[in-house]
Parts: sequence; C-alpha cells; structure tokens
Amino acid sequence: MKARMSVIAAVLIGSFFFAVSASAQDANLPHLEKRDAVTQLIVDGKPFLMLSGELYNSSSSSLEYMKPLWPKLAAIPLNTVITPLSWELVEPTEGKYDFALIDGLLAQARAQHVRVVFLWLAAWKNGMSSYPPVWVKQNTKRFPRVVLHNNPANILSTIGGYSDATRDADARAFAAVMQHIREVDGQEHTVLMMQVENEVGVLGDTRDHSPQADQAFASLVPAQLIDYLKAHRETLEPRLRALWLQNGAKTTGTWAQVFGDTARADEIFMAWNYARYVHGVAAKGKAAYNLPMYVNTWLANDDNIPGNYPSGGPLPQVMDIWKAAGSAIDIYSPDVYDPDFAKWANRYHRPDNLLFIPETNGGKNGAANVFEAVGEHAAIGFSPFAIDGFHEGTTDLGESYSAIDAIKPILLEQQTKGNVHGFTLSKEHPFAEFYMNGYVVRVSLDEIFGNHAESGYGLIIATGQDEFLGVGKGFRVLISPRSPSSFKLGYASIDEGTFKDGRWIPGRRLNGDENDQGNYWRFDPKSVRIEKAVLYHYE
Repeated sequence: MKARMSVIAAVLIGSFFFAVSASAQDANLPHLEKRDAVTQLIVDGKPFLMLSGELYNSSSSSLEYMKPLWPKLAAIPLNTVITPLSWELVEPTEGKYDFALIDGLLAQARAQHVRVVFLWLAAWKNGMSSYPPVWVKQNTKRFPRVVLHNNPANILSTIGGYSDATRDADARAFAAVMQHIREVDGQEHTVLMMQVENEVGVLGDTRDHSPQADQAFASLVPAQLIDYLKAHRETLEPRLRALWLQNGAKTTGTWAQVFGDTARADEIFMAWNYARYVHGVAAKGKAAYNLPMYVNTWLANDDNIPGNYPSGGPLPQVMDIWKAAGSAIDIYSPDVYDPDFAKWANRYHRPDNLLFIPETNGGKNGAANVFEAVGEHAAIGFSPFAIDGFHEGTTDLGESYSAIDAIKPILLEQQTKGNVHGFTLSKEHPFAEFYMNGYVVRVSLDEIFGNHAESGYGLIIATGQDEFLGVGKGFRVLISPRSPSSFKLGYASIDEGTFKDGRWIPGRRLNGDENDQGNYWRFDPKSVRIEKAVLYHYE
C-alpha cells in the first residue's frame, strides 16, 4: 500500500512540475505586448525587431538546397527568415504527418543564430490552391471548388457550411504543426510567429458563384458582422462606413441590401467567408501553441476591380470585416511592391493594427523603406521577398540592416516613448518635418556643396532634451524651436560612430564642410552613417 501511494505521489508531483514547466514556457513565448506608445514583439522577455527576408516559394522544401544558404542569409545580415511550410509536404497522406522538414529547418537556422517565421501554405497561395495535398485536390466533392462564370476553378471554396470539411482538414494539419513546434521549440523560441495562408481571395471574378455561394449571398448578413458595424460605426474604415451609410446603415438584410448590389458587396461577402475560414484555422493552431499570427495581403489601388486582385483578402476597405469575423489573427499585413510605400504603411498602421511588412522589394527601395517602416511606424519587422536570390557581398539592404541592428536597443526603447521618426526622401518628396522635444525637426535632401543627393532616407531618435541620434544617408537636418523663442539653436557637436555591445564608439568629429559650417547636421549620400548631435542655445 505504501509503495502504491509512493507511485501515486510521484505521478502527482511529476504532473505538477510538468504543469508548472508548461505554464512558465507559455509565459515566455514570443508575444505581442503594448508598451506605452507602441506594441512590440517580445521574445525571451525583450523587444525584438525582425530584420528579415522571405525565401523563394520552393527553396525551403529541400534541406540540402537550404544548407549553403543559411550562412549567406545570416551574413546579409538577417536575424529572421520567413520560410514557406506547405500542407502537401506536412501531410502527404491524410492523418499521417511528416515533420522532418520543420526539424531540419530549425536546426539549420539555430546553427546560424537566426530566427524563423513559418508561412503556412495550405488552402491558398496568391488566391490559388496549388499547395494542398493531392488527396485534397482530387476530392472535389468533399473539398469543393469556387465557381467562376459557370466553371469550377482551381480555388478551394470558403463558403460557410459548404467548405467546412476543407477548413477542418486544414485546421487539423495546422494544429498538428503547431503542437510539434511547441514540443521541439517551446524552450528555444526559434519560431517567432506564423503566417496563416497566403494572399487569399478569389481571382477571376468578384466572388464565388457556386449555387451554395449564391444562396449564402442571398441570405441575411450574419448578426455577428452587423453587431460589429454598429459597435464600431464611428471608427470603421472610411470607405466601408460610407458604403454602409449610403445603403441606409441597415441592421438587417441580405448582402446586396446592406452593402448594395455591386462589386464592393461581393468583395465584402468574400472577405467575411475567407476571414471566417482563416480565423478558424488560426484558432486551432493557437490552441496548440499560442504564437502571434498574421495574414498577408495582395494589394490593389482603389480604382481596381475585385477579381483582378484576390477578392476578399484583407485590404484596408475590408479589414474591419476580417476583424468582425474573429480574433485569432493578430496582424493584418501588406505585401508592398507599390512604389508608394508610405501610403500603404499609413493605411495598415492603425490604432488597432500594428505594422509588419512580410513581403516587399529589396535592393535600394528596401534599404530606404525599412527606415520609414521601423522609424515612423514602429514596425515589428521588415522582410523583402526572394531574399535568397540576393547577390553575395554587401547589399544596400544589408547596409541599412547593419546600421539599424547597431542602434536597435536604443531604437526599441525610444519607440515606446514616441521619440523616433523615420522618412524617405526623393526629388518628388524632398523634405519631411516633425516635432521632437519641443523642436521642429526638418529633414531634406542634402543639396549643398554640389553634393546633390537624388534620394535620402533614415531615422532620427531623440535620446535627450538636446541630444539626438541619426541613422541614414543623403539628407541634412535643421532643428529649430517649435514656438517663438528668445533663444536660437546651434550644434554643439556632431560625431559619427557606431555601437558595439551597446557602447558608443565615436569616430570623426564632424565640422566645417561636413556640417555646413555649423548650419546643418548632414548625412553623406554615399553610405549609411550613424551620427550623434548635441544642441546648444544662444541669444
């Protein structure tokens, strides 16, 4: 009896310590946390900025192919890699999972001290359905397709009730992936976040026209969505709000009655159905391992017609529809290839949505836009696509990443206080202006002494009342009192330098031609510089 009681006690004690260990593990998971003025990604108790890149779609399907790439990626330098993980490779036979690729990719990433974000390529990629396993593709009755112009398309349907078998199969596989990641990475936290699906939406028409979709479209708009519209009436995205009000702000009715019988109503209908599906998959994954999750978006300008781009994806005009459908998705992210990066950054950085750029241009554009993203919008990460196709050696992006990495602790600390501004400058937009510490800070293209910069970019951090840290190239800075004052300002000192292990290592004291005889704080257009400026007052 005594021995039996000892065994029971041992089991209970073991269960207790397992529960405590699991609880401690969950407390330290990568997560999003509001810290004063911004929300940051927290990893192992500290803010983490993802200086990342996304691989080509097929690169990570082979560990041998990836083996020589990891050192090159780390040398760019990246601290995070976004890598696809496809349903077809994880579950080639229904109910039988293969996690060898996950384990191998994590081992390779850890060897280079690089973190990972997995991109779950499952039901959809760029609006199409090429990544599900063959057993899903060939069973069109169990896993139905979208109908476009009376023809079934190679796009899995997302209509509620009709497509539940697809969602449930997708969610089971995703939950199995998340459970495995928890088991092999719950302590090391190599995996920071998960992307769920990829650029979802219907291509080729404004919506699904299967009989089931037509029936759903002719049914009442769900009360869950109507309740959201009513509760957020004053803060809805302006075009969505205008459309709803234009149609009488109805609180009951079919999709056409509430939103009008137009392509916009079709897009809203598809957004609801895609959102319901994706939230369902994400929720199952979070129940297994609660990492931050996001969706990415194929962007389109306002004059484009849904169907020319994936209709129903989380563009700004339907982001509220996605939010009404659930809470499992933490971030709605833009894939920005449009030249007007600032426009899309502004539209996705909302009080209820932080900014993460999972896909964008690299090269000179990426080198500039990363400063706009992390400086002006406190983005938690920036990730050019096809990063494994970049040329070896120093790149424009690598130069920017190296400089940002050097100042990262200061940047992340001052973001929480609202003391950071970023910018990109061009001949079309030659200056930017903002307020810091009661001063007007005006940055403009560096055009003195014949050193005419065609473009410039960087960020400015207020590190003290009269002290500033700047990073970038091709611009000059003029700081002046915000309101009429009896004193004037000058630069007491401007020093270039860098940081090593958090310690400032000064270089040249910049004066004379390098600061226009004390009139400007200048950043050379030839290379990214890190500089400190200190002000003085005089009558």
